[in-house]
Amino acid sequence: MSRRLSTPIHAVLFDLDGTLVDSHGDLCNALNRLEEECGNDPTPHQLIRPHVSQGAMKMICVAFDLEFNKENLRLQSLWKQMIRFYREDIASLSMLFNGMPEVLDHLQSNGIAWGVVTNKPEDLSCQLLAALRVEPPQGCVVGGDTLPTKKPEPGPLLHACQLLDASPEKTVYVGDDPRDAIAGKRAGMATIAVRYGYHMPDNPPELWGADYIIDNPIELMDILSNKAFDESPG
Repeated sequence: MSRRLSTPIHAVLFDLDGTLVDSHGDLCNALNRLEEECGNDPTPHQLIRPHVSQGAMKMICVAFDLEFNKENLRLQSLWKQMIRFYREDIASLSMLFNGMPEVLDHLQSNGIAWGVVTNKPEDLSCQLLAALRVEPPQGCVVGGDTLPTKKPEPGPLLHACQLLDASPEKTVYVGDDPRDAIAGKRAGMATIAVRYGYHMPDNPPELWGADYIIDNPIELMDILSNKAFDESPG
């Protein structure tokens, strides 16, 4: 990526799992507990990690060799059980990614609002953030069930802008899944893809069409201050 942001940024929106928070350990533990209850051997975490950003149902499909179909009653039942296990132990292993506390401090110090837009259910998102003692300004947490639509539709991102009183063209969306880049662009935002997240090896961030790609959260501060690039704007 080679261009500078064309306007001062007033807000930054983050995807949750795989972008803001490294939550795969607790999600994989909940899946393993589900597998053990069903009499199956637990799937190693490293095999499930790339699927975490695609949601619990996708994780279950991989572990149980099921076709992804939200109408499948068995899949729905397994999902409810896994979510129950996850809710009971949501933050034993989860933590902000290295460098993210500094990024959030930077945003606050520079008067840049921030929020979370995720396809994870809103109540689970809020429970996780509360357990980590992280609270976005204005309580801006938009989950997958907050609105009738979810990413890659732009509605959740635009709703977050309303909560933060920020215009989309002065907002950046950061995520670790192709749906994040699509949703951000549909909402008229600059988009940043992260390599450190949970994406599949055969679908790297270079293929998503994001405006920027970062290897660690600290790089976000340089992008926001337009220090990341040598060439002049335009």
